[in-house]
Amino acid sequence: MDDGVYRILYNYLLKTGMGENFASYLNLLLVLIGAIVLAALLDFIIWKILRSLSVRLARRSATNFDNFLVAHKVPRYVAHIIPLLLLFELVPIAFIGFDYAGNLAMKLLQILFVVLSLYTIKSIFRSTIDYLKTKSRFRDKPMDSYVQVFTIFLWIISILTIFAIITGVEIWKFFTALGAGSAIILLIFKDSILGLVASIQVSINDMVRIGDWITFEKYGADGDVVEITLATVKVQNFDKTITTIPTYALISDSFKNWRGMQESGGRRIKRALIISQKSIRFLSDDDVAALQKIQLIEPYIIDRSENINTYNSENGRNKELAINGRNLTNIGVFRKYVTDYLQNHSAVNKGMTLMVRQLAPTPQGIPMEIYVFSADKRWQNYEYVMSDIFDHLLAALPYFDLEVFELPTSLTTITK
Repeated sequence: MDDGVYRILYNYLLKTGMGENFASYLNLLLVLIGAIVLAALLDFIIWKILRSLSVRLARRSATNFDNFLVAHKVPRYVAHIIPLLLLFELVPIAFIGFDYAGNLAMKLLQILFVVLSLYTIKSIFRSTIDYLKTKSRFRDKPMDSYVQVFTIFLWIISILTIFAIITGVEIWKFFTALGAGSAIILLIFKDSILGLVASIQVSINDMVRIGDWITFEKYGADGDVVEITLATVKVQNFDKTITTIPTYALISDSFKNWRGMQESGGRRIKRALIISQKSIRFLSDDDVAALQKIQLIEPYIIDRSENINTYNSENGRNKELAINGRNLTNIGVFRKYVTDYLQNHSAVNKGMTLMVRQLAPTPQGIPMEIYVFSADKRWQNYEYVMSDIFDHLLAALPYFDLEVFELPTSLTTITK
């Protein structure tokens, strides 16, 4: 500094009463500058060393956990810790004789240490979660919810610690004050608290996993769960739209999770053919002879016809009227045909429920319900299998002289 400028500055400090401590101020400034430069240099050197070590470990390591640590800047945050500890040692030396300024500087360093610790711990936790997501056993777990819960608690503790440092009040007194204001806190953070409770229950009870197909009619969701967080669950519908559902709705409302079907041996087919009642009748001998040509049920018709004829003969039934004695019906033979057809169908899971049943009559006709499980659970293939089955059954109905119910054309026109 030029002597003239130095003298002018010194004379000004004398007039303001600060000249006597000018040497002390100058010494303080020089020590602070030196400490900051030294800390910055040390920070740079440590960062270079950690970065070099992390690259070497990444090459030798069998896992990619270290890659996630680097991606979330954990080595960079760790590199800041040692220079910060150095400043803790140098600040008391630099501020000798300046107790008030020294206390402010120490509080500032303590706050920086809390913030640095917060980001370091959060980054380590985030890296651990991302690494676990690469494992098959954790891939479908709501890991993001755990991150958010942990982050919330970490921020609360950090903020309370910073307040305690600034005010000099012990931290437990802040918790006492929080207890007194708990009603206000519950009101402000109602959604977050509900989401926290819901996330824990969803995880513990294994209600929903990432990748599950769920149907939630109230929110118009019908698709795969792609994300579970503290507050929301994102569902990608089959039309590729995204529906967002509050997490707590999963425990307060009813929804359907198709995971059980996906993990089982088949996907259910439950559909009925509505048979016109006027087409149902007893079979004559000529009808029986004609139906024997259907190879799938030929053994059944021969066996049943012999049993029925034997029963009617032994009991003296008058067969001039078909209603007397026992008889085959076209709908009964068709029901047997459908059962045998499904049992021989290659796409039907024979190890699960296979049933053809007749439901209660309706104004439209007699519902004959097919209740089976497709061995292929993929949506497109499932629809193909179901269509293939009913294509065949609809085409087979005329061979049994049965009709499917349809609204009369005149009535359809009037309705339109």
